[in-house]
Amino acid sequence: MTQSPYDSDLDRNPANFQPLTPISFLARAAAVFPTQIAIVHGDLRRDYAQFYARSRRLASALAARGIKRGDTVSVMLANTPAMLECHYGAPMTGAVLNTLNTRLDAAVLAFTLDHADAKVLIVDREYSAVMKAALALASGPLAGALTGFWGGLAEVSRLAGSDRSFRPLMGRTALRGLRDSWARAVGTARHWAGQ
Repeated sequence: MTQSPYDSDLDRNPANFQPLTPISFLARAAAVFPTQIAIVHGDLRRDYAQFYARSRRLASALAARGIKRGDTVSVMLANTPAMLECHYGAPMTGAVLNTLNTRLDAAVLAFTLDHADAKVLIVDREYSAVMKAALALASGPLAGALTGFWGGLAEVSRLAGSDRSFRPLMGRTALRGLRDSWARAVGTARHWAGQ
């Protein structure tokens, strides 16, 4: 097979290769169209600048908890603005986003969390019962979250605001650091919901 001119002397370098990622699309949209509406969810309206800033705050909170390139962030959320922010925030840290199907049972969710080697789990309150059962069955990095963290949900609500919709479950030491990183970085559920 003969080589085409496109196959020779074109090694990847910054001048001829730039990976296209959703992160770069959002950054560009925030820079070029900051006041254009990006998210519509019921009465909620959020522009690209807000969407980008909130995704970056989530990334910062994850990074502060030690999430780095190659780690897995699992989320159990409906199709809401928070899910969109996770689609950008997790990859901004270099982590892999593992979205969990909200229709699965506890056994399948436990297997999925273990198989994904999830380091962080973000759960909407709506799915807390099935996730509690899944964490009881899990044996991966989040297995200790049930005994070391789930019992403290009332305290987490008090620390982060009584109307919290999302719960980061990060293992036995998460409760102590939650107040300083996650709660401060992303705020309460009212902040997430734009209320």
